[in-house]
Amino acid sequence: MVFAREFERIKKAFAREEANVESALVLIPLLLLFLMGAQIIVATNMRNLDMAMAQGEAASRAISKEFKPTDQILEVGGRIEKIKILVTHRTHFLPQLVPGLATLLGGLPVTDVVGVSVIEP
Repeated sequence: MVFAREFERIKKAFAREEANVESALVLIPLLLLFLMGAQIIVATNMRNLDMAMAQGEAASRAISKEFKPTDQILEVGGRIEKIKILVTHRTHFLPQLVPGLATLLGGLPVTDVVGVSVIEP
């Protein structure tokens, strides 16, 4: 008999959904805000990493003179001596932490960085 009364009391407590709805109304926007912040942090760090990698690749290719077909070689200078500059590009797709955010902003999240180095004669 006592067990049945306790069971009914617990069942009535779980039947009220006011606290659950209120918690969801707070947690869902907070979770989205956290994921958007994490997306910005990840994008910034991956761009910085790609920038360092592109610059390193440009320097090593300029020293070894082993170029890829996608590399650009620019000649800069005057009449006496022209300097050759190697320009490399590096593109990397970013992970999506918030589903649908990229389509909402209108595009794919991509980093496109450039590495520049002087080709030694």
